[in-house]
Amino acid sequence: MKILAACECSGTVRDAFRKLGHDAWSCDILPSFSDSKYHYQCDIDEVLYQFWDVVIAFPPCTNLAVSGSKYFAQKIADGRQQQGIDFFMKFANLDCQKVVIENPVGIMSSKWRKPNQIIQPYEYGHPESKKTCLWIKGLPNLKPTKILTLPECGHWNNQTKEGQNKLLVNGIWIGFNDPRTPRLRAKTYQGIADAMAEQWGINQ
Repeated sequence: MKILAACECSGTVRDAFRKLGHDAWSCDILPSFSDSKYHYQCDIDEVLYQFWDVVIAFPPCTNLAVSGSKYFAQKIADGRQQQGIDFFMKFANLDCQKVVIENPVGIMSSKWRKPNQIIQPYEYGHPESKKTCLWIKGLPNLKPTKILTLPECGHWNNQTKEGQNKLLVNGIWIGFNDPRTPRLRAKTYQGIADAMAEQWGINQ
């Protein structure tokens, strides 16, 4: 199958599909983490309207996620939020039979429609929490592959004991004001990417 992982520079989803023999490509305005030859570094419009069997899109959530709601008034006023909505809807309105859009909890549940499902990394073998919405067309909901229980400490590995988020990079915890954070937070968990490839990489 011909697969596009749109707005993905980590290549995690792309490579999970390629490992199973699919003709999978990623596309982003940023370079690939691994300098892969299967990555288009360009505007998504340059490749989105080619023929694809499946498009899995990860549109930027900066102006859409409820985690940034305190800045919504400013983003509405200067047009950034509408730009984010329009970009998201580019994938929602795509003429492709199988489309998945991934985003954290945000305004698209009310601006467009509720997601088909909400998944967590701890349902796919990662002892971490990151509530992620999936809007799905033409494919089944993703099934959990390895559900973990909450550790005895009472919080997941990417949380403080108070439940606040934190991010581990090369053994060091970095703050959410660190410039590396958005790019690293956007990377799909390997267990989720593998589940996508194994469950959606089949002619439905």
